Amino acid sequence: MRRPGTAVNVLLIRLRLIGDVVFTTPAVAALRKRLPGARLTYVVEPEAAPVVTGNPNLDRIVVAPRPAGLKRLTGDLALARRLRADAYDLVIDFHGGPRSCWLAWATRAPRRIGYRVAARSWMYTERVERPRALRPRHSVENQWDLLEPLGNGPPDRAGNPTEMIESSEARALVDARLAAAGIAPGEGPVVIHVSAGNPFRRWPAGAFVALAAGLARRRAHRVILT
Repeated sequence: MRRPGTAVNVLLIRLRLIGDVVFTTPAVAALRKRLPGARLTYVVEPEAAPVVTGNPNLDRIVVAPRPAGLKRLTGDLALARRLRADAYDLVIDFHGGPRSCWLAWATRAPRRIGYRVAARSWMYTERVERPRALRPRHSVENQWDLLEPLGNGPPDRAGNPTEMIESSEARALVDARLAAAGIAPGEGPVVIHVSAGNPFRRWPAGAFVALAAGLARRRAHRVILT
């Protein structure tokens, strides 16, 4: 149990994809603003951990690997025991998948907020609707919905940007790779990552073509396709 007078202990969960973790950062900043004295912990998988590492609104990052087979079961049980021992007051599950739902429930936090999803909603104490009609909305808005039980209004694009803190190691690595490709400092390269793993995430090919051609016509940027 949390001792009287100590900071509110909050756990945020967003597993799997890098882009979806990026899109939680506006909500993380808003949560820090609403609860300035809270202790905010973020559970993330290894591939997306660099997105939130160094984020000034977070106090701690917990990396949850995804090994295969029995190692995943034993690892998740150990992680669940660790999270429960941390005695969280509030858990927000930005993911809603089976694993994240179970981890949220396993904390036994008195307040657990997540999406209303079939067969898993019982693991939360408060549920936010996620009907099909909301799917065309941006992921930032969909994940922001989970702050509504705390009294937050809708996000503002200018006031609630996505963010990812740059480390000196990452900066040095990128500079070296650009130099190896013949791109000098200050040339302002634009990297376009074409397509995505899931069809519903894919931007039309013609849109990529139009964007790259428009940037090339401006001659203000070097365009890199990955």
